[in-house]
Amino acid sequence: MLSRRNHHDDDLAENHEINVTPFIDVMLVLLIIFMVAAPLATVDVNVNLPASTADYAPRPDKPIILTIKADHSLVLGGDPVSRDALGAALDHAAKGNKESRVFLRADKSIDYDTLMQTLNALRSAGYLRIALVGLDQPRR
Repeated sequence: MLSRRNHHDDDLAENHEINVTPFIDVMLVLLIIFMVAAPLATVDVNVNLPASTADYAPRPDKPIILTIKADHSLVLGGDPVSRDALGAALDHAAKGNKESRVFLRADKSIDYDTLMQTLNALRSAGYLRIALVGLDQPRR
């Protein structure tokens, strides 16, 4: 008995839809890899910061300028001030206006710890608007 087989019944029907499940799986794995690797890429990076070439901000008529000298002493305006009396001296200079901007200047030799202690003292006194003063670099 010979039977004839129809080969057309065994063919699979063409499917015109794209299976995106593997694509989504790969993208989620890549997302997780980048989320883990991105913070690791920014640790211990040596950076040589450039000087600022930003446009000038308008200067107030009587700015409050706090200077950290090379010997770590503080000068408010032209008068020496101790760290303990900084809050009272700022209140007197700003006439009690805590929204006044304080311009902070520091000698090049000042370490980061001293700068942060001064910023913390300003924040403790209630002065949150602080502008760092530096030398201008000519634009190229």
